[in-house]
Amino acid sequence: MMYKVDFKNIQIKGLENSPVAASLAGLRANEARYFWNKYKFEYIAYPANEKTKEIEWLNKILKEERNLEFNSPILEVAVYEDDNIYWPDFIYQNGMIINVLYEKQGTKPKRAVGLKLCEDMEVPVELQGKFNFAHQRSKLAGSIRGSYFKLKKEWL
Repeated sequence: MMYKVDFKNIQIKGLENSPVAASLAGLRANEARYFWNKYKFEYIAYPANEKTKEIEWLNKILKEERNLEFNSPILEVAVYEDDNIYWPDFIYQNGMIINVLYEKQGTKPKRAVGLKLCEDMEVPVELQGKFNFAHQRSKLAGSIRGSYFKLKKEWL
């Protein structure tokens, strides 16, 4: 069942199957706070089985752009969309969040895949040696490691 993620009171709801549930919940709350502060968007998390179209879209992007396939299942999906931006977040059981920022219009639209790793997780084998991660401190998530890559193709 879908629900609004509270970024003031961190909850592990929906993430109980993650070995790093508490840390991942902090990272998810950090994402919710970002979307609220930037867009006044209430971050709604959906179980992965309700967002299969979006997951198939992400998997196609990852495979074709960077030959990436992850063993960890996606637990939840949150989607922000307005007239010009499509921005889904995919929350993985291993503690990773992948998002796709996709501006629909513009002369040089921003289109990139962001990778965020929660504090208590190891870098997934699939990413080792392929990305450099920058570190960021967050009151909600502790230490966040992040990286990204720009999309080469059109995906919408």
